[in-house]
Amino acid sequence: MTHIPRPASARLAPVEADPLAASELAETLAKTVFRNGPVLNIMGTLAHQPTLLKRFNALGGAFLTHGLLPPREREIVILRVGWNCRSVYEFGQHTLIGREAGLSEGEIAALATIRAGGPWSADDEALIALADELCGDDCVTDATFAALRRRWSDAELVELVALGGFYRMVSGFLNALGVEPEPGLPGWPPSAA
Repeated sequence: MTHIPRPASARLAPVEADPLAASELAETLAKTVFRNGPVLNIMGTLAHQPTLLKRFNALGGAFLTHGLLPPREREIVILRVGWNCRSVYEFGQHTLIGREAGLSEGEIAALATIRAGGPWSADDEALIALADELCGDDCVTDATFAALRRRWSDAELVELVALGGFYRMVSGFLNALGVEPEPGLPGWPPSAA
């Protein structure tokens, strides 16, 4: 499959709200700060449409802080979707989060390869297949769903499919608008193929 070249620079500059201003946008952006740092470029770019930014934060927060899925498994899906969508920004942000969730450097690197080879459990392999199939054809095969069904409840299955779809959308947003990674954000692992 041939991929459209990603923009070499940001197509929209991130909005920089005055943190001292009493505005809904400044308040919303203040809630997006990650690791006590500055507002991430993704959030600043979304801030061009403040209503969307606010709703995006709510849905993203549902996955990252209020979800049913264990962080490690959630990050397997997000990283694999980011790689499938060729979103270096998404992969870099979730490399950091994936490390905190317990993924090893080897596992993260494997998620950025064609076969995602590694010492994955059967449950992990089903998560990787879910991400690959959603990105490949917007559906999941019966075999993958049956493998997922063995471990996950109905509510968790809904969350897994929504998670993959949400981060596919996020990756497309990042790619199409050329959102630039923050300085020091990891890129693709050296083994990425």
